[in-house]
This record gives sequence, C-alpha cells and structure tokens, in this order.
Amino acid sequence: MTWTSTAPIPTASHVEPAAIEMTSVTKVYGDRENPVTALNDVTLRIPTGSFTAIVGPSGSGKSTLLHCGAALDSPTSGSIRIAGTDLTGLSETKRTLLRRDLIGFVFQAYNLVPSLTVGQNITLPARLSNSTIDRDRLAMLVNRVGLTDRLHHLPSQLSGGQQQRAAIVRALATKPAVVFADEPTGALDLKTGHEVLRLLRNLVDDLGQTVVMVTHDPSAAARAHQSVVMANGRVTKVLDSPTAELLSRELITQEER
Repeated sequence: MTWTSTAPIPTASHVEPAAIEMTSVTKVYGDRENPVTALNDVTLRIPTGSFTAIVGPSGSGKSTLLHCGAALDSPTSGSIRIAGTDLTGLSETKRTLLRRDLIGFVFQAYNLVPSLTVGQNITLPARLSNSTIDRDRLAMLVNRVGLTDRLHHLPSQLSGGQQQRAAIVRALATKPAVVFADEPTGALDLKTGHEVLRLLRNLVDDLGQTVVMVTHDPSAAARAHQSVVMANGRVTKVLDSPTAELLSRELITQEER
C-alpha cells in the first residue's frame, strides 16, 4: 500500500446527483414452483451526499435491497446503477472489483480482524487491493472519530463503540461512492448508538459522503435525511426528515397489513 496526499474531499455539490438508481428491480428466490419474491418492482433513487435509512418489518425486503444495491447479489430483473456504473450483466469478478472500488461496508458485528491493530484494520482494504490512500484524509477521519490514540490497540482492547468507529473509518478509507451500513447500532447500547449515528450524519453533512443504512429502529432512521419504508418487497413511502414517532406509526401500519 502507498500513501499519497490529494486534494480536499469533494462536497455533495461537486459530485454527480445520484449515487444509486434502481429501476423496476425485482428479486425472486427459489424455483418456479416455489418462488419467493423478496423485491417487487422497486424503483428508487438515492441522491449523492445523502443519508438514507431503509426501514420495514421483518421480511419486508430491506436486507435484499441492501444486498442488490451493494452488488452483493444480482436482481432477477430490472437495473441498478452505482455512481453511474450499470451493474446489469456484470460478472462476479467485475462486481467484486466494483465493490472494492465504489462501496464501503459497516456491519452490526464490526467485522474487525482480531489479530490486527486498529491502524492495520482501517487500512486493510487498501492494502489488499494495493491501492493508494490519502494519509492526510485518513488522519482526519481517525481524529474525527476519536481514535488517534487507539491506532496501536487490538479490537479486543476497544469498547463496542470504538470498534464501530474503527469500522466506519475502514469503510471510508478508500473514498467509496456509497457506504452501506447494516444495523450499525444493533450491538451497541443506546447512548453509544446515538453517538455512532451522529457521527454518520456528520460525515454525510460535512464531507458529502453517501450513506445507506438498513435498520429496524425508528429512532435510528430518524437521524437520516430520508427514510425509505418497505413492506412485502415494495417501497411504500419515501419520507423526508421523518420523526421517530412518524416512522413508528408507519412500521406498525405495515405490520398490520
């Protein structure tokens, strides 16, 4: 891995207007006799530089939406574009390269390598791909999440919140077009979870980073610019700056249908 110093991070006003565009996306599992439709004709646009929460009851399709949107799985039909790149027809090898170059991931379980230090963990994706990384930008991110004095610690020596902050820096280290966060506060206590959500929102507002978060928690989703409500594999509503109370009512409504 090599380190370079580059120009300042672009804000949302300097990048393309759409980070993700899904058009008539359907995902069906199983065989012809026993099909399970996880996504049903979903059309969705995620603006660049936005924080979007995907919410819905269990089985609503939100995890499948994340998997297809992050190029972890292919839709049965429809098209998906990430930062202008069409995923239709890409081979597994090309999808892997696209994930490496354009996408960052934050998971509920952190997924840090226990034998590596924090510093080694956050630079691991760049080292594996032999890509360059901006030393100044990485130092800024580490300082922003409060881990400057923890770079030589192992994950086991950090709190859950600190481990998730390290995972966030790792996701941002390669300047992805989109960061997908899958229940990022699910393993954290309430106070620490709120701190992580505030951090994600600030990274979007201040750096123009696009974040798509899947969550079952209305209070977490309320931290986003917009919330996409799902039920039965469909997008039922897209709400701008919703409150936790409004999202709770929407989720109850979807579960009762």
